[in-house]
Amino acid sequence: MRSPGRLRRLPVHMLRKLFKTVYIYAWIVLVTTVLGSYLILRALMGRNERLAHRVAGRWARSILWVTGVKVEIEGLEHLDPAGSYILMPNHQSHFDIPVLLGCLQCEFRWLAKAELFKIPIFGKAMRNCGYISIDRTDRQAAFESIRQAGEKICNGVSVLIFPEGTRSSDGRIRSFKKGGFVLAVDSGATILPMGIYGTRRILPKKTLLMDPGPVTLCIQPPIETRGFSRETKEGLMEAVRGSICEAYTRASRGQASC
Repeated sequence: MRSPGRLRRLPVHMLRKLFKTVYIYAWIVLVTTVLGSYLILRALMGRNERLAHRVAGRWARSILWVTGVKVEIEGLEHLDPAGSYILMPNHQSHFDIPVLLGCLQCEFRWLAKAELFKIPIFGKAMRNCGYISIDRTDRQAAFESIRQAGEKICNGVSVLIFPEGTRSSDGRIRSFKKGGFVLAVDSGATILPMGIYGTRRILPKKTLLMDPGPVTLCIQPPIETRGFSRETKEGLMEAVRGSICEAYTRASRGQASC
């Protein structure tokens, strides 16, 4: 904790950022505790994943509201709310989560790293939402997670996967993990690539300070997977990566159309 003397020596813009960050985190803890507890109580009366997803959307939109972040969405015509997809955005920041939950007009489940499910209340709420934990340190458990995700897709629910596996530390799109593409070719599900720009500035990797600003979410045309197999999935990975890179570049340049 910084002493009062050190706080007074900070530049005014840093003080504002610090106080704004404290206020935002206080709100996140409050809304996560309230809504997460509600989901846990509802789960005791019977699991309702659709209700849980709607509540998660409200949680996300409340965070966008309290931070004052405006999200511009381009390419919504490529997303059929009644469709079933494997949603694949690039991953720039933890702030990607409220942007996607709060702005995507379709019901989906996350395929998320196991560490997130260990967070008190938040992790329990994620399980109640039907989100799927994937432990990449355990190959057998990882393939079981992919099997569960495939069942969700067969039941008409979209699944969201960050193909990079983790956040970018420098803004560049990292190499892709293969698990999401194994899921895609096994299930025959359509992939919907997306590019997110602006979240890294709000909350970069390895820092807790927030600097709210505009975000652009660019949705690309869907990519069919039925012509691919596990043996040819590298070609699918290249096509999806190219589409995401194109979306990210256009979003970063503020172009009017994707």
